[in-house]
Amino acid sequence: MNRNFLSFLAAVIVVPIALVLVGAGLSSASSRTTSGPLNVPALGAELSAAPAEDTAVFAGGCFWGVEAVFDHVKGVKRAISGYAGGTLASPSYEQVSSGETGHAESVEVIYDPSQVSYGKLLQIFFSVAHDPTQLNRQGPDHGTQYRSAIFYRNPQQQQVAESYIRQLTAARTFSRPIVTQVAKLGGFYAAEDYHQHYLEQHPNQLYIVINDKPKLVALKKQFPDIYTD
Repeated sequence: MNRNFLSFLAAVIVVPIALVLVGAGLSSASSRTTSGPLNVPALGAELSAAPAEDTAVFAGGCFWGVEAVFDHVKGVKRAISGYAGGTLASPSYEQVSSGETGHAESVEVIYDPSQVSYGKLLQIFFSVAHDPTQLNRQGPDHGTQYRSAIFYRNPQQQQVAESYIRQLTAARTFSRPIVTQVAKLGGFYAAEDYHQHYLEQHPNQLYIVINDKPKLVALKKQFPDIYTD
């Protein structure tokens, strides 16, 4: 969906409604049955003994907000907006936006597992980065390119991700079923430069104010020990 058009609609229609929702403390995770951070994953929450570098890839709607969340997590070295899960190598934003390539707007998170665990990244992903109960959409954005997905790089990541989804489901954490796809990472392609650190560069854009800034507020409130400016 064209986000410039969405910004126009926001100015005319959505802003008054969004301000009410934000004021009431609602976010994209409105399907949650409890407030505050979700339970810690039973698997994958332990830190590594020594500094290292690992990579995780998540998709949760528009990559601008998801990237911004992980940019503010202690232990994350860098977060990169891009595309994963499709069949076309090095796709463009326009190609992915068509919904015909099979890609999802995704974020590659490069992190130090001695400072933040893969399980903690999953906890943040499900707690504040997006709503995992929205099928092929996220907020105002519709299409398979906005699906909820975890792209695992190895069997350990797959095991941790699937275990955590089962854990959240058993605890009835959400009022609707979790629809997050867990799929093997076939490749990650960085998005165009203008998409990188988009929230930081456009903090006052209406789309950002309505859809993404509340995620950072929630991150700082729910994970103050790991939030970083």
